[in-house]
Amino acid sequence: MTEDLERALAAATRRNAELNAFVTIDTDGARAAAPPEGPLAGAPVAVKDVIDTAGLRTTMGSRHFADHVPDHDAAAVRAVRDAGGIVIGKTTTHEYAYGPTGDRSANGPARNPHHPSRMSGGSSAGSAVAVAAGITRYALGTDTGGSVRIPAACCGIVGLRPTLGSLPADGVFSVAPTLDTVGPMARTVRECRLLWHVLAGTSPAAAPDTYRIAWVHPDSGAPVDDAVRQTAHDAFRTLRSRSDVAGEIDIPEMAELRRLYPILQGREISTVHSRRLDAEPELYGDEVLTRLRAAQRVTEADYERALESRRTTTASVRTLFDDWDVLALPTVPIVAPEIDVRTVHIGGATVDVRDALLSYTSPWSVSGFPALSVPAGTVDGLPVGLQLVGKPGSDDLLFTLAERLTATNELGGP
Repeated sequence: MTEDLERALAAATRRNAELNAFVTIDTDGARAAAPPEGPLAGAPVAVKDVIDTAGLRTTMGSRHFADHVPDHDAAAVRAVRDAGGIVIGKTTTHEYAYGPTGDRSANGPARNPHHPSRMSGGSSAGSAVAVAAGITRYALGTDTGGSVRIPAACCGIVGLRPTLGSLPADGVFSVAPTLDTVGPMARTVRECRLLWHVLAGTSPAAAPDTYRIAWVHPDSGAPVDDAVRQTAHDAFRTLRSRSDVAGEIDIPEMAELRRLYPILQGREISTVHSRRLDAEPELYGDEVLTRLRAAQRVTEADYERALESRRTTTASVRTLFDDWDVLALPTVPIVAPEIDVRTVHIGGATVDVRDALLSYTSPWSVSGFPALSVPAGTVDGLPVGLQLVGKPGSDDLLFTLAERLTATNELGGP
């Protein structure tokens, strides 16, 4: 295990100048870690830089917290250490985890290992890069509107947004409290499942003999690149061939869930940042500051109406699981864009990059349903993710199906 640790530390140092996966590499702390015992047994683990680590700088990707050193580990980090994992460093996050691109941080953009001129996706940018580049096999991220799943898809790894509320969030800097969750990220489905159970303190459930899976037509109200759709659908067909019942459906409620996301997130994040916005606005990056100022315009009345619509719309979507066990659709509708690009062309339409990246992940964040991104293939050498969505509490089922999809084709890093 010492050999694995030294290899990870050397790779993190060697590749960081190119990829900017890490804000801080904790060589001394990792080497001084307690003897590894448990399911992770000495495995190097990367931790997103919004998750507290005792005695190790945690910056939130910001200048406000450039020298912040927490006194205690977050619950997720304690679970990793208790399971024998060794934290080797803190990974680049979009500033305050407030963005899906991963290229706006006080320490610069995280770069996609498949093509360093491309975005990693965000906001758990460096965590995905560290795993995809083969530096670590495990990483911790957080997901508010897609911040685990988007970089997982863009970088070609596995990432889970768990059932909302299933993991403790203490010691994690909040974006929007009613949407946030910690999420595991890993190279393979099996490893991601192991990390999920470490975090949740549970054991794998029995695998079902049969299941019912539906492809969600992904382009209603949000355009998708034809090649991305086809690649994700081909992966779905593999699962369909092994299912008891399969079909294809439309979910018109996705448009409403997508509309609600910036209202809910906006009101909550502007509350989180209100004092800093008044006291030290100059320490924010320009893009994040502009977005926070816009978020301040969401009124309490807007927010209350959005909460009510969230309840009714989520209840409506949940009835789909009377007929289906799992829903499948692309994780994101495009491959990773170039760093700093803010519009893309999809099917003849010009689309805001942020809106595109969030369009298929944010509805499930609003609903609170678990969603797993798994590699589906590539388009022009860049990864495409398939997103599997289940009803609350069905996280283990998503892993079971994903393992069947990837059993003969676990994808490696670049």
